[in-house]
Amino acid sequence: MLRRDRQIRTQIHQLADACLFAVSFWLAYVLRTNPHIITWLNLDPLSFDVFNSVVWLYFALIPAAPLILESQGFYNRPALCPRRDIVWPLFKGCCITTIGLVLVMYALRFVSPRVVMAFFGIISFTLVYLKEELVRWALRSKFGQAQYQRRFLLVGTQAEIERLRHELNERMDASVALVGELSLGQTPVQHLVQMLHEHSANGVIISARHTYFEQVETAIKTCELEGVETWLVADFFGTQIARARFDELLGYPLLVFRSAPEASWQIVVKQVVDFLGALFLLLILSWLFAIIAILVKLTSPGPVFFRQQRSGLNGAPFTLYKFRTMVTNAEQFKHELEAMNEMSGPVFKITNDPRITPVGKWLRRYSLDELPQLYNVLRTEMSLVGPRPLPVDEVKRFDNLAHRRRLSVKPGLTCLWQISGRNQISDFRDWVRLDLEYIDNWSLWLDLKILVRTVPAVFVGTGAK
Repeated sequence: MLRRDRQIRTQIHQLADACLFAVSFWLAYVLRTNPHIITWLNLDPLSFDVFNSVVWLYFALIPAAPLILESQGFYNRPALCPRRDIVWPLFKGCCITTIGLVLVMYALRFVSPRVVMAFFGIISFTLVYLKEELVRWALRSKFGQAQYQRRFLLVGTQAEIERLRHELNERMDASVALVGELSLGQTPVQHLVQMLHEHSANGVIISARHTYFEQVETAIKTCELEGVETWLVADFFGTQIARARFDELLGYPLLVFRSAPEASWQIVVKQVVDFLGALFLLLILSWLFAIIAILVKLTSPGPVFFRQQRSGLNGAPFTLYKFRTMVTNAEQFKHELEAMNEMSGPVFKITNDPRITPVGKWLRRYSLDELPQLYNVLRTEMSLVGPRPLPVDEVKRFDNLAHRRRLSVKPGLTCLWQISGRNQISDFRDWVRLDLEYIDNWSLWLDLKILVRTVPAVFVGTGAK
């Protein structure tokens, strides 16, 4: 796993564990003051007011608990390691934390019931272990593997590929999958484009220990156009290379060239906002979903929802959901209308599409047909803000590889194109230019500005064609 990704995931786990230890401390006092527990264990009565006098211990407990777990090597392990690598460090960490709390309270001459500390140790161990089991279950699921696993291509001479494959396989975990190889000298480097498309690769690992620098440069430029990260194995440089330019994969030193936003806390916040925002909107707009579904069903024969394969992150296909706005056999008539296409390039857009139903025309004007894509956001296939996802067949017709860099981030419900007069944009290159401008200047603040500007654009009715 990349060091930056691993650091972010470790920090997320540390934050979650600190919260669980805090909850455990509170639950320990809840159990100790519960009348049924007091009767069952034949304990002396205790008022919950005692907890209020020790709340200040949270200032020590919350930062100390994850640090103690880290000192026991709890976070220095693969996500899907054997359970013994979880249980033993966690047990030692909980014991040290509990004993530490007792010593602090003793040093400050505050006597805490021993049963409370015993409850705290047991509850904290149980909650953190259950969290780890939940994470393991999520990562082992088909959906979790699709989201967590990163797909890589190996590029280099045949000998270097074999050496790299052997060494990586020895350290491999579930987060990494080697999906293809390209041998420099045996296969033209131009074949890399086809491999990137076939495997929807997240990155390319290039080993250039023995020359072939011209072909390596071509491979890096190809990935740059595609928006796919390129990782150059840099062990041939020694230790004098600037560390700021280094990353690592399973302990392997790499140079990373990227033309899309890198992993950061801003990305984590964006993912949380996407999930919570989509969930919130789905709940409060459920009544609108019901009304639209009834209108679509009553005004034209066919299903309520339209499903289509769209290209997602790095071109990986996913099923996009929309309210149906056209007749059921619309795709069959598409070729008959190609002469009316108003958009240059591989995409198909016409203003007065005869296939659109009366209700569908109204839904499209106010972009209400796009609402089911909140479900795609909830599934992490899309984001609230990002380049609009195009059908898979249109992406295959891209005549400029540089256009594929718009696939280097998750597609979204809205982006710069939606708020920049999309009805007036007829050149696909201008569309792509706006998407790449978003990618190159991305920030949470930019996302917020786009979301704010999208609301009036929708109400005014500057919707899709």
